[in-house]
Formats: sequence, C-alpha cells, structure tokens
Amino acid sequence: MLKYVLVFLISMVPLVELRVAIPIAINWGLNVPLSYAIAIFGNMLPMPFIFFFARKVLVWGAALKWPKGLGWVGKFFNFCLEKGEKGGKKLTEKAGRSTYVALFLFVGIPVPGTGAWTGTLAASLLDLDFKKSVIAVLSGIILAGVIMGLGTMGVLGAISSLFG
Repeated sequence: MLKYVLVFLISMVPLVELRVAIPIAINWGLNVPLSYAIAIFGNMLPMPFIFFFARKVLVWGAALKWPKGLGWVGKFFNFCLEKGEKGGKKLTEKAGRSTYVALFLFVGIPVPGTGAWTGTLAASLLDLDFKKSVIAVLSGIILAGVIMGLGTMGVLGAISSLFG
C-alpha cells in the first residue's frame, strides 16, 4: 500500500511526474494497470490549481517589491511570464486551430521540460479553454505513461532491435 502512495506522490512532483512514477512502479513489481491509474490521477490532481492560480502567483511575484538581495526572485517571476507569453504567442501562431493538438503532443512526448505541469502552465498563460486543456493534457499524460511503461518493460527496445 505504501508503494502505491509513493507512486501517487511522485507523479505529483513537477519535472518528474508520472514519467518517473511509472518506471518506479514497474521496477517495484506493482500491479501495472493500478499503478498507471494512480499515477495519472496524481499527475492530474495539481492541474486545476496550476491552471487557475499559477499566472496570478507569477504576476504577484513579479510586481512585489523584494527585499535587497532577493530582487532576482521578482526577475525570475517576470522572466517566466515573458517567456510563457512569447512562447505561447509563437505556438498559437504556428499551431493555429491545432493548439490543443500541440498541447497534447507537448505533454505526451516524454522529454525533459515537458509534462502536465509545464503544459498546464502554458495553457493558463495562453488563456486557453480549461475543459479543452484538461482533455489535451490528460490525453498527453496517458500517452506519456504508455511510452514510459513500454520503455521500462523493454517493449520499445525489443521493437527497435527488430529494425536495427
């Protein structure tokens, strides 16, 4: 039971998310479908908070007068806002009506710096529709979980050796 709780908690951590939780669950010998469902739930749980509050926190942090020596914190908040807005504008210009497909692929292809946390923050900064964003991010999480699970179980390695 404790290992399933750990899988849940790991899947909630930014940057590692279920991309680490799934391989850990498989290596621990846990029930794969149950671990997968727990990791997806854990990965999705922070999404509403990120979507509705992250931008407000970043704006607040950027506007706050930080004490001497901590001015870099405000600059970091401002940097995150500017980077997110610039990246969001580029994405919407290139993707057009396919923004949600781009969000799905961004979250679903498990490379460093992508995932539910980053995808949800991007959706929030772009003022995307919450329900459509949830569907895109959830679909991306499912895809990333399948890729990580298959990779951990060696299926992807076996397939690539057939063609390599």
